[in-house]
Order: sequence, then structure tokens, then C-alpha cells
Amino acid sequence: MDIRVGDILQMKKPHPCGSKQFLVLRIGMDFRLKCEGCGHEFMSPRHKIERYIRKVTRNDE
Repeated sequence: MDIRVGDILQMKKPHPCGSKQFLVLRIGMDFRLKCEGCGHEFMSPRHKIERYIRKVTRNDE
């Protein structure tokens, strides 16, 4: 899956704050994501995140 730093992921399951959109801050074996709703940052394993991605929005500069 082609995911880059700066992409916004729309997930199937929402964050506890209710937002389903997350900004990608770091990629590798783990993803570091930032919730677009409340600003909470967290790390999660790549295989877990890739399972729940519904849509990838790329911010081309």
C-alpha cells in the first residue's frame, strides 16, 4: 500500500473523539498518526492500520 508522510487516512473505525480522519506523521513498521479531530498522536503497527483504511487523501505539493 502506497502511503506517505502527510497523507490523510479515512478509517473504518472512528477515534473515541468521533473523527475518522488521521494525518500520517511517520511510516515504517509502525505508523505514527495524528487524529484530525482532537489532535491526539499515537503509534500503531502497520498491519493493523492497513486493515482499517477506507480512503487515502494525498496532499501533493
